[in-house]
Amino acid sequence: MSTFSGLSTAATALNAARRGMDLVGQNIANQTTQGYTRQRLETSALSAVALSGRFSTGPVPGQGVSIDGIARLGDGVLDARVRDTLAASGYWSTKANAAATAESALAEPTTDGLADRLSRFWAGWQDLANTPDSPASAAVLLSSAEGLVARIADGYRDVAAQWSAARTSADRMVMQIHTAATEIAQLNGAIRESIGSGAPANELIDRRDLLAQNVARLSGAVASSEPDGTLTLRVDGNALVAGTSARRLVVEGPTSIEAGQPVTIAWETGGAAVVASGELGGLLSVLAPAGEGGVLGELASSYNALAANLATAVNAQHQAGFTHDGTPGGAFFSQTVGVPAALGLVVVPTSRDGLALAGPGGGPLDSSNADALARIGEQAGGPDAVWEGVVSWLAVATAGDARRASLAETSAVAAATAQQSVAGVDGDEETLTLLTYQTAYQAAARVLTAVDEALDVLINRTGVVGR
Repeated sequence: MSTFSGLSTAATALNAARRGMDLVGQNIANQTTQGYTRQRLETSALSAVALSGRFSTGPVPGQGVSIDGIARLGDGVLDARVRDTLAASGYWSTKANAAATAESALAEPTTDGLADRLSRFWAGWQDLANTPDSPASAAVLLSSAEGLVARIADGYRDVAAQWSAARTSADRMVMQIHTAATEIAQLNGAIRESIGSGAPANELIDRRDLLAQNVARLSGAVASSEPDGTLTLRVDGNALVAGTSARRLVVEGPTSIEAGQPVTIAWETGGAAVVASGELGGLLSVLAPAGEGGVLGELASSYNALAANLATAVNAQHQAGFTHDGTPGGAFFSQTVGVPAALGLVVVPTSRDGLALAGPGGGPLDSSNADALARIGEQAGGPDAVWEGVVSWLAVATAGDARRASLAETSAVAAATAQQSVAGVDGDEETLTLLTYQTAYQAAARVLTAVDEALDVLINRTGVVGR
């Protein structure tokens, strides 16, 4: 073994320590970078050159250290768990937000709510029952009836507007999924090429995994790693991303809540795609028609049912009475044909003369029918009972969705925390590692100096000792 080999050994140590310090610097620089996974230098000892025969000098040390690669300290199981919990959290959060928004629009129990408008309407009939000859009481009743009709229509429009906004969000979300899927496919190609050529691809993998998490949160896509280093994403068992190819999803179905048909997802090349998780799955659940679990569809249907119930109950009793001049009472509410019941409700009478306050056989000041109309609000199955059921149902649904969203978010946070405990950069740990590499570099430099001095003595001073 030549003395000069010590220089080579020390040089490998210097190179390894310098690479280690560079890598620590990369970790610290990306300590707050979203999706970054910490890296470590992988090294191995270089064995000694085997010598035999007449020139064998006995046991010799190895030839230094070899830099084998840069390890990415991620965990595939934890990454998959994060994607799964993000998909569940996205689904329930979307449902909970939609239900909470709808519940807030009800404004119950406040003076802006429909329950208060119904109470005013029945109180108006009771006031007329007490003072049947009062034009002012009649005007108050008609005003409260107009306000009630307007509130029902406004409530339905709020639901329809929220449905339309959710439908637009579904279109936008599908576009976001396609954009991310296309970038993942491009990164798959770059990663496969880098791995094939022996070049590092850690930062590319970090970027791809972050995009995969976003796609999982949006669509509930399931990811699997392939032997060539690529990542496959599947929706409903079908590949959204495979290798360097990405397929596009499209939204199909109505663009307004009045159609009463489901909104679905399909592949652009044909065939249905069942998206039952992620934010998109949550939106599809929200957009589902009445009878299929859609909170907005059910609420819109409830407004229509309330309008129909109100018109039926009030008209039946109003038509059983007589006006002050003995004319049989007509319909109090009419329904516009061709529009939802909640939007087509119209108050027919325009003055006290059109109000059937008297009962059969009553005189001009009889108000028995007005009293009967006031008691409709107390009937089981009447408009008030219908609306009370709607409010209770929505409150329970909102609370349930909020509870599930909270649990799903807790699971997502726990999964992300576990992932970061393995893949995240710790400043204290990196500082200690930096000091280790710094000390190793200084020691290797000292070895290099010692070998250099030994060679200087051997070359320049041998044979001249004592002169």
